[in-house]
Amino acid sequence: MILAAGMASRYGGMKQIESFGPDGETIMDYSIYDAIRSGFGKVVFIIREEFAEQFKSIFEPKLSGKIETVYVYQHLDAHLGGYERSAARTKPWGTAHAVLCGAEAIKEPFAVINADDFYGRDAFVKAHDFLVGQCGHDKYAIVGYHLRQTLSDHGTVNRGVCKVDGEGNLVEVTERLNIAVQNGLVTCDDGLTPVNIDIDTIVSMNFWCFDASVFNYTEKLFKAFLEERGQEEKSEFFIPIVADRFIHEEGGSIEVIPTSAHWFGVTYKADAPAVKEGIDRMLAAGEYPVGLWK
Repeated sequence: MILAAGMASRYGGMKQIESFGPDGETIMDYSIYDAIRSGFGKVVFIIREEFAEQFKSIFEPKLSGKIETVYVYQHLDAHLGGYERSAARTKPWGTAHAVLCGAEAIKEPFAVINADDFYGRDAFVKAHDFLVGQCGHDKYAIVGYHLRQTLSDHGTVNRGVCKVDGEGNLVEVTERLNIAVQNGLVTCDDGLTPVNIDIDTIVSMNFWCFDASVFNYTEKLFKAFLEERGQEEKSEFFIPIVADRFIHEEGGSIEVIPTSAHWFGVTYKADAPAVKEGIDRMLAAGEYPVGLWK
């Protein structure tokens, strides 16, 4: 499942479909390529309906015959039940709602990733192995990255900071906002403590591994979220909300899978050249072919 319905307000454009590779490849192209060679058999795009034809025109010629593709639309009114949303609401309901929108398309264990993050092959291999061998209704996973790998030189970032126990399981994940390096320290300007965060802290880049049972649980939590915060114009229902409740209320476990993979991301337009340079280095090293789908 690729979450590609975000509005990219800080980037100033549709970064999900921007070209970064020599043949016009998007970041998603590299993620799908890594997923295929790691053993995944289907890709579900969560997108906005107004961009459906554009998405299909980009990906169908490349992926036809290589992997099954499904397109799911994240509508504001999806999974609201009888809830009446405010007419002022224009912002999508958030990442957990995006996952919930894919319920009809997925009946098997699955991974969730962002469209605009480059995760690296090692992450997909380990995620596939977990989904095939360990995932269940009471056991999920998250691929963890060191915070130092995920910062931007061009502005603040938001990250899910992970607390991990001695057995390598997630204790909690806290969405921290406006993370930046200032005077050699990693600081958070979000009103939460601690203000300073260790640069090697494990963070979530939204690479999750779920059993399909997560959909029923997420729908129940979304209903409660709407009752509590649904009238807030910009409230968001994040995946970490579901993860936290799964651990503390359902008694489930979420394994934190470490990865040695290189991560690249595009939060800001100024991040794009570094992403292109990183991909060029991997092409030169033979990690990916030039002309990915040829």
